[in-house]
Amino acid sequence: MIQVHCLVDNSARRSSQFWAEHGLSFHLETPGGRVLFDTGQSGQVLLHNAGQLGIDLHQIDALALSHAHYDHTGGLEHFLAHSRPGIPLYAHPDLFRERYAQRADEYDPIGMRLSRADLEQHVTLSLSADPVEILPGVWTTGEIAERPEFEGRSEAHRIRVDGQWQPDPYRDDFSLVLEVEDGVVVLCGCCHAGLLNTLKHVRRVFRRDIMAVAGGMHLASATDEMLHRTIDALRTTYGTPRLYPGHCTGERAYVALTQAFGERVQSCPAGTLLTF
Repeated sequence: MIQVHCLVDNSARRSSQFWAEHGLSFHLETPGGRVLFDTGQSGQVLLHNAGQLGIDLHQIDALALSHAHYDHTGGLEHFLAHSRPGIPLYAHPDLFRERYAQRADEYDPIGMRLSRADLEQHVTLSLSADPVEILPGVWTTGEIAERPEFEGRSEAHRIRVDGQWQPDPYRDDFSLVLEVEDGVVVLCGCCHAGLLNTLKHVRRVFRRDIMAVAGGMHLASATDEMLHRTIDALRTTYGTPRLYPGHCTGERAYVALTQAFGERVQSCPAGTLLTF
């Protein structure tokens, strides 16, 4: 059995003591150990919500980062202050590339605040573009290089190459894959690579049915055509997995998914426990 707690999300469980912020973090407890997937934006929300759930961050065995954006890595300093020295950190090799958001003629940094040198004082880096098994039954997807479907893209996101501004290719974006009895569960950070591209990659690499998808699906800016395409593919190609949307999925997309799939769609605010 794998237990997944949503520690940080844009929303929190109603009538609860959990806090919310624009960000994402999941805590996974498996028979082989514990994994933290992303750290949210501020760190304060991560620590508060972990306390509400009785989660001891010092007991976490591994950290995985879906990509470099601040709303997924901003809590790193707070987490590292409470984690084991030398904890393994799993990410894509492009994690340390500087990233920006263009606002008019200004370019604001939106990537990681900690440098590689800073991190290496606290963690053991494991950077790979290939799928990596973090703990038994818990994998990174590796780089999602083939992207025939639409991506989870923001037109404002930029990188700088040889002094020139270019759209961010989001090479570092990955998800986690949890092996369960009847197939796999896909745990998404932000799906900048595109939800359908991510699911296609998972099916090709792991060759198992996708039983559930949770986390940020980056459908907030999806057009009607994109949403129809997503719903059709989830139904006809992937057999309507259970869906637990959060973070960057967007309210409009959540309503469309719920109208299409009913009770197979459940929200995933901070404080949610998913058991697989």
